[in-house]
Amino acid sequence: MEYRNLGPTGLKVSVLSYGNWLTNDDPDMQNRTNEIVKKAWDSGINFFDTAEAYGDGQAEVQLGVALKNLNVPREQLVVSTKIFFGFPTKSTPNTWGLSRKHLVEGMKKCLKRLQLDYVDVVFAHRYDPDTPIEEICRGFNHLIKTKKAFYWGTSEWTSEQIITAIEVCDRLKLIRPIAEQCQYNMLNRDNM
Repeated sequence: MEYRNLGPTGLKVSVLSYGNWLTNDDPDMQNRTNEIVKKAWDSGINFFDTAEAYGDGQAEVQLGVALKNLNVPREQLVVSTKIFFGFPTKSTPNTWGLSRKHLVEGMKKCLKRLQLDYVDVVFAHRYDPDTPIEEICRGFNHLIKTKKAFYWGTSEWTSEQIITAIEVCDRLKLIRPIAEQCQYNMLNRDNM
């Protein structure tokens, strides 16, 4: 397996990662997740990605159990999650978005579901036009300063939104986002 630095950091991630977006109520799903995570690890994959909203939190639960079953030292794993959508629904105020309140409370729930003390990278799952960019940047900086994550990044943000976040972080002397997780593949070429 080849490993590369993630963005402008020294964090080494495998060029392939494991993402556990799909979950269901099948009682055998946890066993299958355990098997797939083990095969990924045995193949050299060290980067495991999930999100608070995947399966209303069940994806994080399943990944957490599978990583525990791997029984490898935590420092050998790179784990990321994403915060924005929350659950149960967007109609519940303050349980979604990128307010500092949701970032702190959402991260606490993510870590509990993952059975981890910290994630390596936490991503802003979408841009939040309802939250001032300074609050978003301060919120992610807070998660890093309180040792809930080492780095933060963006997911599905435009280049303009990322540049604005970097400028705000620089002006306020906050930790910058280090990566963008965009949807870019053979069928979707919009995010370039």
